[in-house]
Amino acid sequence: MSSSTAALPDGPRRISRETLVKWAPLLVLVVLVLLFPLFEWLEDFRDGKDHIYLLDSRFLSIRNFARIAISASPALMVAIGVTFIILMGSIDLSMEGTVSVCAVMFALMFIGMGGTLASWAFLAIPGALVVGAVMGFINGLVHVKLKIPSFMASLAMGFVGTGFALLLTGGDRIRVEDEAFRSLLTVRWFNFPVMCYVALLGLLVAWFIQSRTTLGRNFYAVGGGEELAKASGLNVNRVRIMGFTLAGVFFAMGALLAVGRIGIAETATGNGFMFVSITAVVVGGTALWGGIGGVWNTLIGVLIVNVINNGMVVIGLPNWVQDGTLGLLVIAAVVLSTDRRSVSFVK
Repeated sequence: MSSSTAALPDGPRRISRETLVKWAPLLVLVVLVLLFPLFEWLEDFRDGKDHIYLLDSRFLSIRNFARIAISASPALMVAIGVTFIILMGSIDLSMEGTVSVCAVMFALMFIGMGGTLASWAFLAIPGALVVGAVMGFINGLVHVKLKIPSFMASLAMGFVGTGFALLLTGGDRIRVEDEAFRSLLTVRWFNFPVMCYVALLGLLVAWFIQSRTTLGRNFYAVGGGEELAKASGLNVNRVRIMGFTLAGVFFAMGALLAVGRIGIAETATGNGFMFVSITAVVVGGTALWGGIGGVWNTLIGVLIVNVINNGMVVIGLPNWVQDGTLGLLVIAAVVLSTDRRSVSFVK
């Protein structure tokens, strides 16, 4: 065989499944950002406008991007907490109750200690984080010690949290009107509110925990194979409890940003976070059976969810279309990321 024959190319390379799964969420986000302005232009063209310019797009305006960022900030914190749990191959459905309790406890402590950040009320912020950590710790303890599946234990804790928040408020709303605290929303740097930068800082902290600490590596080890992790000497139960505790802290951060956004704490503060957070984690590419994905995937997933919600409002589509589109994206994400091996989705 001649050397020229041996050097012949094998033909076009196929994109591997791993590469497709890795980059698909980002490509979906880019397509969405380009697609909604196109729908706007088509609508304008149908309405007979004489000129259609790129910069005329309501969707592509800085003001609209700020709206998306404001909506995404609390959801990102909650979804990051969920990410740590799913990386272990478990599931956490307690976020709505935890967010409500943390929001209400924060507001009560804040008002009770002076009602302004210039007084002792600033202690309500770490206080809320401690409340979230305690609820997460109890959640993990119930799951591990009572050997209850994580989705059932966390769902029950979510109901307990919602009921406790209702008990604390009596169904009333608690207003947090301190200008310094509300500056999370009212003060803007480079056209984006301060709360967006707080969420970005939280994301960086989560990335550091995930990739630069033993705990973060243990999350991947447990999600990648619990029996193998046990055989290597890892205390899996302790890792799970620490994971749920850490998730509770991020749920509390989401609660703080949610209160900062609307200036109100109530039993309903946590409503809607379950759907948004789990959808964002799955669409972002974190595998439900654990060991694959991370917080950067979650950022992309949160942006996808919020871009869809925002873009469909901009072009005037009803809510059921938004929900249907997100549902199809979840199905597509799971199909793409699942091979045909036997997979245990919830541990």
